[in-house]
Amino acid sequence: MQDINFLQIFFNLLPALIIGLISFYFYSSYLTNENNRRIYELKRESAKSAMPQRLQALERMTLFLERINPGSLLIRVKPYNDSKHDYENLLIQQIESEFEHNLAQQIYVSDKCWGAIKATKNATISLIRQTNMSDKVDSPDKLREVILSDLVDRKAPSETGLAFLKNEVKELW
Repeated sequence: MQDINFLQIFFNLLPALIIGLISFYFYSSYLTNENNRRIYELKRESAKSAMPQRLQALERMTLFLERINPGSLLIRVKPYNDSKHDYENLLIQQIESEFEHNLAQQIYVSDKCWGAIKATKNATISLIRQTNMSDKVDSPDKLREVILSDLVDRKAPSETGLAFLKNEVKELW
């Protein structure tokens, strides 16, 4: 008789247990879905506020690349004496100063983009140093002339960096 009561109680409670487990499953699924929805909404709202900052950073990096373009750099920075080495150092100092001024922008651009910007900076510095080591260069004015004439035959490093930046902006849209 005891066994029958136990089985009877078990069979009577079985539907309640099944409904309880199903309810728990649906409730936990609902809570998970709501948390995911809240996270999505927060990300969407933060993306709205982050987009202008990213675009501003990309604009600043575009300005940086334009300013270190040898064509504009050589016109903007004039030699102050007759030493080609002093002029080389002045040009490199200007590039490094511009770069340091924009270091914080790296948090708003992708790692690949930041790598391309650094590579452009280093390639520009290398171009200036290699040209200054040339036998053709004996004065700051000659250094300017040779660099500018070389740029007629080939692209400036900053043009490659600018192309990368433009692709980065296209990916945002």
